[in-house]
Amino acid sequence: MFKEVIDKYSWDDVLAQIYAKTAADVERALNKPKRDIDDFMALISPAAAPYLERMAQLSNRITQKRFGKTIQLYAPMYLSNECQNICTYCGFSLDNKLRRKTLTGAEMLQEAEYLKSQGFDHVLLVTGEANKTVGVDYLRNAIRTLRPHFANISIEVQPMDQEDYEVLVAEGLYAVLVYQETYHKENYKQYHPKGKKSNYDYRLDTPDRLGRAGIHKIGLGVLIGLEDWRADNFFTALHVSYMERTFWQTKYSISFPRLRPAEGLIEPKVAISDKELVQLICAWRIYNEEIELSVSTRENAVFRDHIIQMGATSISAGSKTNPGGYVVEPESLEQFEIDDSRSVAEVRAMIEYKGYKPVWKDWERFGVAQTV
Repeated sequence: MFKEVIDKYSWDDVLAQIYAKTAADVERALNKPKRDIDDFMALISPAAAPYLERMAQLSNRITQKRFGKTIQLYAPMYLSNECQNICTYCGFSLDNKLRRKTLTGAEMLQEAEYLKSQGFDHVLLVTGEANKTVGVDYLRNAIRTLRPHFANISIEVQPMDQEDYEVLVAEGLYAVLVYQETYHKENYKQYHPKGKKSNYDYRLDTPDRLGRAGIHKIGLGVLIGLEDWRADNFFTALHVSYMERTFWQTKYSISFPRLRPAEGLIEPKVAISDKELVQLICAWRIYNEEIELSVSTRENAVFRDHIIQMGATSISAGSKTNPGGYVVEPESLEQFEIDDSRSVAEVRAMIEYKGYKPVWKDWERFGVAQTV
């Protein structure tokens, strides 16, 4: 269990080690053919800031060597904004007294028809955390409804038990995204004061349950802005390292969500600049050549236009963050505001202008990309 690994570390000690890194540590990390977790610590440290251009160039070379000049496109499909948790940063939080919406099977197909018309073959199903409303039975029916229409179905929903994941894998579920939000255990509770999500250890153990359930891909990450982004990403890297050793047949991805405006939103505790986010993404690529790096429409168009040349391999496009947002009910409560509001066609044109090829489904098990 990863808990046994992370319990050996102190948040404050890790933070002190990161900020103690020197230019010599960064140089050593950049010059090594293979980096370890200590090198990652150097690459995300303040000492690495003057090396950003060098890091970006190295990240670009590594990414093209492993993934070629391709960018995977996916779309989120929000199925429900029902939620039984109180989270201080989320528009779906239980204490936001706004109208809730959960899609029926027929409504899912309406949303699917629109996304297919835009070219998507990889869809991410998203719900709030409301087990009675959108539990395993609802999700199983959603996958059954949508599986004939998409090559890849991923979910970002409440953490579940291993047996529940096994049921969904048998239905054709491809990937699960589950973010710890923050690895700062002492402060985790203040952001999640009520609901099942307040159980830090159960959420922390979710990737282990997914690995045992035989899921093809697991997405990890933290919500940037809750706690120090450098320390949180060190612990994310530690988590990925443990998972890759323990469940070596599973693929992994990392996302970089920054706090965005939403109903009931708290202000970020620790801000991250665009340059620092570029540094973080490049550090991940230099540290781990195999991992997929995803940047959503939370980020603005200019940032996303540049980051596809600096390590990102997957982006969303034309996203709606409310259930039925594409066709069924565009005005329903959204989880957060997006920043890149360009159409799918505009994003595709940008990718091609940059000399890259859009990939409309997730990469095949053996690394063969499907392009159009």
